[in-house]
Amino acid sequence: MKRNQIFALAAFLFVVLIGVPWLIQVTGRWDFYYTLTSVALLSIASAGVWLTFYIGRINIGQGAYALAGGYFSAILVTKLGVSFWLALPLAGIFTAVVSIFIGWPILRLRGVYFAMVTLVLTEVARLTALAMPVTNGAKGITSIPLPSGIASLENTKLGFYYVAVALMILVFAAMYRLVNSRIGHLCRSLQQNEELASSIGVNITYLRIIAYSISSFFGGIAGAMFVAISQSIYPSSFQVADSVNFMLNCFLGGLGYVFGPMLGTLVLYFGWDLLFQTGKLQLLIYSSLLILLMLVLPNGLLSIRLSSLFGDRK
Repeated sequence: MKRNQIFALAAFLFVVLIGVPWLIQVTGRWDFYYTLTSVALLSIASAGVWLTFYIGRINIGQGAYALAGGYFSAILVTKLGVSFWLALPLAGIFTAVVSIFIGWPILRLRGVYFAMVTLVLTEVARLTALAMPVTNGAKGITSIPLPSGIASLENTKLGFYYVAVALMILVFAAMYRLVNSRIGHLCRSLQQNEELASSIGVNITYLRIIAYSISSFFGGIAGAMFVAISQSIYPSSFQVADSVNFMLNCFLGGLGYVFGPMLGTLVLYFGWDLLFQTGKLQLLIYSSLLILLMLVLPNGLLSIRLSSLFGDRK
């Protein structure tokens, strides 16, 4: 890692771990803890979508894995008495296993067909949650206890904030390491020419399955954390619109940068809230600005001469 990247990382850690809590303490805006926690968790789910883009596939079904991970952790905690801290990784593992069974046949399809199949996954997950008795149908699962350790804190919002930020840092650190590993270099070859990569002995299906399962793992743990914070989950907790937003976060931040989903999530989340004052024009202005940004900055916000700081995938 270069010196300027180390400096940028140190500055980022100082801001999120010390600067933000101090600023919230001074201003008394405790609601920002929930807002920034949500941004951190949404960026984790978006990181999984970015990884799918990295192998040359468009993933519009991440909301399905967030919903599945949330329900799985809720069932473990409420019905089996499992600790949330154990249920959290188990939820990720569960969604990763499910994604392998789903991804094995459809990852063999060309990109456009894969994207169309993933588009319906979130709705399928919602309908499944409505139909299964263990998920309580439309009533959902409520009164989920707070995780041990956080429940005993005087400020639970601060506890969730630190946990979410720590998870986000771990996820993006793992992503950065993966992209710059041998497997990451092989995955990059799939974007350029799959036939050529296959001709030199690259197991295309194997790499796609690995990337897709990791992607779904991120969606599962993000969904599980959301459930712990809200202490409830319903079939409508994650919808198709959420899956689309995960994808937009990647586009806006920059598909060529590991940390693109993080910046994209931050900008889109606060951008949507800022436009709330425009009333009925909110959606029109929001979509128009997104289109304009993608036309002006096709490589995302991080393409504005910041690749040396935030890590180009090259």
